[in-house]
Amino acid sequence: MLEKDFLESEKETVTVKCQNCGGNMNFDPETQMLKCEHCETVVDFDKSTAVEELDILTAFGNAEEWKDESSVYRCENCGAVVVLKMGETATGCPYCGTAHVVKTTELAGLKPTAVIPFTLSKNSALEKAKEWAKKKFFAPKSFKKNLYAENFRGVYQPTFTFDSKTESYYSARLGTRHTRVVGSGKNRRTETYIVWRHVSGVYNDFFDDVLINADTAYSQKTLNKIMPFDYSSVKVYDSEYMTGFMAKRSDKPIETCWDEAKAVMDSAIKKRILSRYHYDVVDYIRVNTTHTEVTYKYVLLPVYLLNFNHKKKNYSVHINGNTAKVVGKSPVSFLKVLATVGASLGLVALVGLVVYFCS
Repeated sequence: MLEKDFLESEKETVTVKCQNCGGNMNFDPETQMLKCEHCETVVDFDKSTAVEELDILTAFGNAEEWKDESSVYRCENCGAVVVLKMGETATGCPYCGTAHVVKTTELAGLKPTAVIPFTLSKNSALEKAKEWAKKKFFAPKSFKKNLYAENFRGVYQPTFTFDSKTESYYSARLGTRHTRVVGSGKNRRTETYIVWRHVSGVYNDFFDDVLINADTAYSQKTLNKIMPFDYSSVKVYDSEYMTGFMAKRSDKPIETCWDEAKAVMDSAIKKRILSRYHYDVVDYIRVNTTHTEVTYKYVLLPVYLLNFNHKKKNYSVHINGNTAKVVGKSPVSFLKVLATVGASLGLVALVGLVVYFCS
């Protein structure tokens, strides 16, 4: 093990070097330490769980920038911008798979305040991906053959989490369905009618860690699919977690993310207000919400990405680097589909013949 003063001196250089062999050291998800890629020497570093909640007004004004400790690369194919620890080189784009990635003079943007480190190794992610692929019966063999570790890239996805105390004044018109018997004789029938009532009041709530994706190239829908992440493992951001990995730069202003967070909260508030009442239909609900004590964290989330091109179309697999959850799309083999349909039709025809001759 290296002493703390050696590790601190290495932080001042572009990479962390192994004291035994001089090789580069990368963050190892399994040990949560730096590990030499050649001789497997491990080095621990200080990890803090004292993640601060920052006032939202700070973010709108003078949040800390991600400067000298990072390098910025842009993909010439899809335009994605990724951030690496200073001194490391991007060998390919994690979003489209192309090798046309060049270093730029662009700024890295806001510096993260927190990180959920990778706890799943690349090889373990590969095994999870293979298990997922086995269930894709119609996927071509070429897709499954390309599931190897070299194709996987560990990327920290930029997100903002917001906390807010809310006070909501609301009014609504709610209806309940009732039935009654009308008419007589042949005209006797049951009809349905709605009894309306107006409701209003004040609803107070507190929202904790409403998570909003800060990357326009990575959809909130995809992020929601691979959630949740283990927030008990969240740490104060340190560049050591970036060693051997890359991060996508936040390209969505925090103001925009906050507006999206408020929309998420507003939707939840309406549902929670309505849950107070018995009703069958809603004519309208109007809610006016005030947000106070608003804080945020800029959190990097661990995701393994695999991109695969099949017949000029890009497919991607996403693996939660914290919980191993896998989502994605795979190409479909036309020949496999045709063979399956043919076999099914043949089976139906065979059953039909058996029924015909046995009846």
